[in-house]
Amino acid sequence: MAENEDGAEKSEEPTEKRHRESREKGQLARSRELSMVMVTLGGIIALLITGGQLGHALMVAMRTSFDLSREAMLAQDAMFWLLLNAGLVAFKALLPLLLALVLSGLLGSIALGGWLFSGEALMPKPSRMNPLSGLARMFSLKSLVELLKALGKFLIVLGVALLVLLSYEKELISISKQGLEMAIIHSMEIVGWCTLWMACGLIVIAALDVPFQWWENRKQLMMTKQEVRDEYKDIEGKPEVKARIRRMQREMAERRMMQAIPTADVVITNPTHFAVALKYDPEKAKAPIVVAKGGDFLALKIREIAQEHQVSLLESPTLARAIYFSTELDREIPAGLYVAVAQVLAYVYQLRRYQAGKGQKPDPLRDLPIPDDLRRDD
Repeated sequence: MAENEDGAEKSEEPTEKRHRESREKGQLARSRELSMVMVTLGGIIALLITGGQLGHALMVAMRTSFDLSREAMLAQDAMFWLLLNAGLVAFKALLPLLLALVLSGLLGSIALGGWLFSGEALMPKPSRMNPLSGLARMFSLKSLVELLKALGKFLIVLGVALLVLLSYEKELISISKQGLEMAIIHSMEIVGWCTLWMACGLIVIAALDVPFQWWENRKQLMMTKQEVRDEYKDIEGKPEVKARIRRMQREMAERRMMQAIPTADVVITNPTHFAVALKYDPEKAKAPIVVAKGGDFLALKIREIAQEHQVSLLESPTLARAIYFSTELDREIPAGLYVAVAQVLAYVYQLRRYQAGKGQKPDPLRDLPIPDDLRRDD
């Protein structure tokens, strides 16, 4: 099993967050051998397809460059135009080959790991300047694999090159007996096929390197149990941070609640342990809404604010407890309390009219109808 720098065993599969962070850092499985084989094969195939045209174009460029008239040799700017014309002819002939190399390079880069551009991967890393870290990398398993790959490539290319040269021995000798144009075209064909066979030999190295790079990348992404726990805490939030957030949310809710008390129609009390503030707006809700509620110290604060803003206070322990335990803040009261709360609001409206000198003093409320399932006597 792999181990991290602290010696802890990396036994856990990498999480989705770990994969995402590794991509952001540019840490993907990449195979230089696969890229090299793709570029080589792409270039060789393009050379085999366009080799005849390329050879003919280069021969034309050489003929026009060296077959000069007396007037051209004496003209001051003739050499410049001849060189420019030869360069344009060569560029047009080489353009398909260059495009094939670029396309092959792109395909080889994204064949393993996909497309990714990461600016963080381009940033210099001071840790790579540490001589001790450099020595550790020199004698690591990865360095040994790279050495074996280099040795394998050398032996494969050497073996394939010897076999190809032996197979083309007669054709190579016959080139000396051919005309210049035919010799150039024939030489390019032989070079293309020889290089193709040597590149095919490198496919073996790439086939071994691709699974090794995938395994190496996966090993680096493996996590310890502690890393998994730490990541879970970061995602879900540390307990102390979550507690602080809940406290802040509670404080914000209390501030909003205190600001809503002056708009309430009535505050029903226990009288000391509980207090609930109700507001009824027929145009916005079908039933009264609890705009504030609290117990003990918070109940005292609700009563003080209600008295300060001349909100009606009504002492009804049974109803106050029923609303407090059955209804959340900013929610409508349950249907079972409609009749009791309606009697309370009617009493409050009549009391306000009496206090304004517009009606008789209402009778005190007694025995409000509260269902047994909503009663809380504790």
